[in-house]
Amino acid sequence: MSGKSCGDCASEEDSEAKVVHSKPLPFKDVTVDDAFWGAEQELVRTQVLPFQWRALNDQVPGASPSYCMHNFKAAAAQNQRANEAKTAGRGFEPPAYTDRGFNVLPADPSHPDPDKFYGFVFQDTDFSKWIEAVGYSLAHHPDPQLEATADGAIDIVCAAQQSNGYLDTYYILNGMDRHFTNLKDYHELYCMGHLIEGAVSYYQGTGKTKLLHAAERFADYVASVFGTEPGKLHGYPGHEIAEMALVRLAEATGKSKYLDLASYFIHQRGASPLYFGQEDRARAEHDGTPFVENDNWPKPYAYYQAHEPVADQREAVGHAVRAGYLYSGVADVVRLTGDEKLSKAIHAIWRNIVDKKLYITGGVGGTAVGESFSYDYDLPNDLAYSETCAAIALVFFARRMLELEPKGEYGDVMELALYNTVLAGMAMDGKSFFYVNPLEVRPETTRQHDARFNHVKDVRQKWFGCACCPPNIARLVESVQEYAHTLSDDGSTLFTHLYIGGDTKFETGSTSVRLSMTSELPWSGKAEATVHVGNANRTSASSVNMTLAFRLPAWAGNVGDVAAVVSASGEKCGGITRKIRDGYLYLSGTWRDGDTATFDFPMLVNMVAANPKVSEDAGKVAFMRGPIVYCAEERDNGDQLHRLHVDAGRVGTNAENVSAEAFDFRAGAPAMDAKGTGEVELVTRPMVRLEVPAWRDVDADSNNVGKNVDNPGEHAVSACAGSDCRQDNPNPEANKTQEAGADSASVSSRPLYARWQPAKREPVTVTLIPYFAWANRGENEMRVFLDIR
Repeated sequence: MSGKSCGDCASEEDSEAKVVHSKPLPFKDVTVDDAFWGAEQELVRTQVLPFQWRALNDQVPGASPSYCMHNFKAAAAQNQRANEAKTAGRGFEPPAYTDRGFNVLPADPSHPDPDKFYGFVFQDTDFSKWIEAVGYSLAHHPDPQLEATADGAIDIVCAAQQSNGYLDTYYILNGMDRHFTNLKDYHELYCMGHLIEGAVSYYQGTGKTKLLHAAERFADYVASVFGTEPGKLHGYPGHEIAEMALVRLAEATGKSKYLDLASYFIHQRGASPLYFGQEDRARAEHDGTPFVENDNWPKPYAYYQAHEPVADQREAVGHAVRAGYLYSGVADVVRLTGDEKLSKAIHAIWRNIVDKKLYITGGVGGTAVGESFSYDYDLPNDLAYSETCAAIALVFFARRMLELEPKGEYGDVMELALYNTVLAGMAMDGKSFFYVNPLEVRPETTRQHDARFNHVKDVRQKWFGCACCPPNIARLVESVQEYAHTLSDDGSTLFTHLYIGGDTKFETGSTSVRLSMTSELPWSGKAEATVHVGNANRTSASSVNMTLAFRLPAWAGNVGDVAAVVSASGEKCGGITRKIRDGYLYLSGTWRDGDTATFDFPMLVNMVAANPKVSEDAGKVAFMRGPIVYCAEERDNGDQLHRLHVDAGRVGTNAENVSAEAFDFRAGAPAMDAKGTGEVELVTRPMVRLEVPAWRDVDADSNNVGKNVDNPGEHAVSACAGSDCRQDNPNPEANKTQEAGADSASVSSRPLYARWQPAKREPVTVTLIPYFAWANRGENEMRVFLDIR
């Protein structure tokens, strides 16, 4: 490093206890020009958004119908009939409420009634998440055709809105006389929250206000109904997101009444007497059915995070997506109000998640029962739920914790979830999706219809009736730049949380600054940030006094060593000083136009073991390189992955003998049925794979398992690793035959139990690929954690 022994300057952390709040920059002011994330955003823009629009209109063959736009059109038509009747002086009888269930399907799927509601009670949100992603996309990629499509959809949605501002098609079509009587389960306020998120995005991306005004009218109506005042409902959302959405609406419009409503929902939640208990009892009385006490663990209504006041909560419990959205909203409210009790709660909950309930892939939600957080350290691999939406909610939560206080851990977790579970939720061609993200898969659980694994799919699906995850991925990927940087409230410090190539424009004091970032992450640790001061046409030299704070990734090593590989050109003349605080390197002083900060983070291969209390992972290890978690697939390593063992002696204590190899990953898989299940179009992406010294257990009667039978000295995987196996042999089953070979027959002929004897084993090399890329080459086994000997 050049300059005045700057590595020594960074050897000790600054102990100042300084709380700095920050906010994301307007997404129009942050662009992405990055080989990795640019490709992901282009995939969403060109493939996912058009595909999802067809899905919302039930036009994807083989995919579960959405009925989303069908419902909005039906509600708009009903409004039109009511208005026409009023104009003509005729009476109009709105539908009286009929509870048609949580998921309503037509008797004849090919001929749904055009006037009836179909799908899940929250089906409206398919549109809201799609329009949110569209808003982000249009901000940087003007597309008149896409914008015209979006405007037309907005016209339909707004035509469905009631005169009082209410906008939820389930109750509009099934009967408004019972709206807001089942907040716990029927998602009206959840629909409002997503509508707000979509409306703000579209307004900020296009400047158009029609949907924004519709969202405001809905929120205003909700505010007139809910509150602590006499005569108002004392309820709150069953499925949270309204809280964080209302804060966003308040900040977008400058209207504090929406922050007040968000704060009310949070403070009222879990207050005694429990509102959901009162609501359940009242509904049972109305319906003439027995009242059944809620039996959620650990307390009634814990599934909804409504078992006790939020300020008293210390553990992440219940439905993982709901929880993540709630915690995000709480962090927002804490940032804007300074509520110390809520702050204590949200910090304790963060620690509970990260220390005891977080998958190595950045996933959360260990059990399919209620799609929920399980008890501490219960993190099964093959039975994991780890919903894609839950990882997205964790990203939201982590970013908001960064806004509260810049600590490296928050950025580390955000990055972990983004690069692994979030991206694993979408195939590399953008046309199929995972709802659930296990860390171990054996296809026979699907083939044998094992009910314990009903939630686990071994290939991605075209769409879901409950399609929360696909549009959620799209809106997060299209807005990933909002997670890369935040600016301190006083404008003096720009924080870099993610190293994503692109330009970031901001104001510090009265000076305009543009930070241009180039990055080779996640495959290389090299990045460079260049400072541009003043207007683009400024010819004279200019400078600005400010701080650039860069996250020091935990995966690169201890903070002192990582800071030592960061250099700033301004340090040479003493114009820039450095401090380390809470996992960030603060480079402060006078930055001149053209000054740079360069990064060369070590891309260490980390062999990771779980806490001993995680019984599922005892005697196992997983591998990471940079922010990427790796996994073994049958496609590269043959079947029976449970018979592979990392060779501890040959790998080395610090995994120094694991090789990292750049290669072109070729995705592609044929459809498994007439619906197109499992199909992935041919896509090639540069990646890095790991080659890990290992053993494979072999049967005493076989010399062939794990070897290429044509060349016994070569492991069977080498013919497929890094090549397009689909093109070589389009039948995945055929690829397995040679690899299992004589061993499968030999093992199946053995008795179920026999006297123990030492296993015969042979040295092999296990090929690991990025976890997010698994299941892009057809149905096969997969494992993240491998046994080690």
